Amino acid sequence: MIDKLQALEERYEELGQLLSDPEIIGNQSQWQQHAKAHAGLTEIVSAFREYKKVLEGIDEAKAMLADKLEPDFREMVELEYAELQEKKPQLEQKLKILLLPKDPNDDKNVIVEIRGGAGGDEAALFAGVLFRMYTRYAERKGWRTEILSSNETDIKGFKEVIFLVEGQGAYSQLKFESGVHRVQRIPSTESGGRIHTSTATVAVLPEAEEVDVQIDPNDLRIDVFCSSGPGGQSVNTTQSAVRVTHIPTGIVVSCQDEKSQHKNKDKAMRVLRARLLEVAQAEQHAKLAGDRRSQVGTGDRSERIRTYNFPQGRVTDHRIGLTLHRLDTVLEGDLDEIIEALITSEQAEKLKHVE
Repeated sequence: MIDKLQALEERYEELGQLLSDPEIIGNQSQWQQHAKAHAGLTEIVSAFREYKKVLEGIDEAKAMLADKLEPDFREMVELEYAELQEKKPQLEQKLKILLLPKDPNDDKNVIVEIRGGAGGDEAALFAGVLFRMYTRYAERKGWRTEILSSNETDIKGFKEVIFLVEGQGAYSQLKFESGVHRVQRIPSTESGGRIHTSTATVAVLPEAEEVDVQIDPNDLRIDVFCSSGPGGQSVNTTQSAVRVTHIPTGIVVSCQDEKSQHKNKDKAMRVLRARLLEVAQAEQHAKLAGDRRSQVGTGDRSERIRTYNFPQGRVTDHRIGLTLHRLDTVLEGDLDEIIEALITSEQAEKLKHVE
């Protein structure tokens, strides 16, 4: 581990020197590439330098304790020695985690797709609740959100809503939200006060740049049609809605939220690129290529990653057995405790395979 860290520190110092090289400064694309690599090493190099200081401090304290010392001074050195000994394994654990292979998508923006599952109107309402929860979470993080496509119901729910989240590390935080979310509550239409169970599926896709996914225009079929649903005077009068079909994979994306056909096509292409990237990465990792159920499940009531129980005011994440009795704050976007616990669990699982 020390050899790896030493090599990273040397690379960090080399990059620092390159960033001040006039020739590199004159080439902005190369400078930005080096700056990004330098910034990516900052945390692990800082932790390594702190670790080396701790080791030096332990050696110094040991040498001092080997000599005859005044009782008060010895007590002070022993206390410092104990603190350093406690800090050492903590830093070692931190460094092991920082050395774990990083998901190349972690810094990407994300496209989130939420669809009502089992439960009819109640499932569509729950999809709306989840959409609000994620947009509030994004606000807390200082991220920007933009609806790419939506199919709203008459009762302010969503059969489907697809939106973009732009922000540093968005995918690294939101990737754990993929799956079936289950809600247990008493619908307002339920006169008998019985608890109903409904579901919504969430898919979180890293946004793909054009350089990530090459799309042959000949592989696309683009249809235009009149928008439907809420949208003002242009609804059902102008052919602004766009449907893009990727013929080789059969993936279809429709967008109609904008009045401009050009804007709807642009949004549809962003979603299509993200879905094609997901398929390519699934193939690369020997998963079920193109089968979106590998990420979100079928939406059946029995499948779930998380349950939101309104009568008990609790949220349970079934993957890590975490239960929080503060449903109200979670639905207001306070997801940090859940997401941090999921990240910690993933890191612990990866560390099992590190020698």
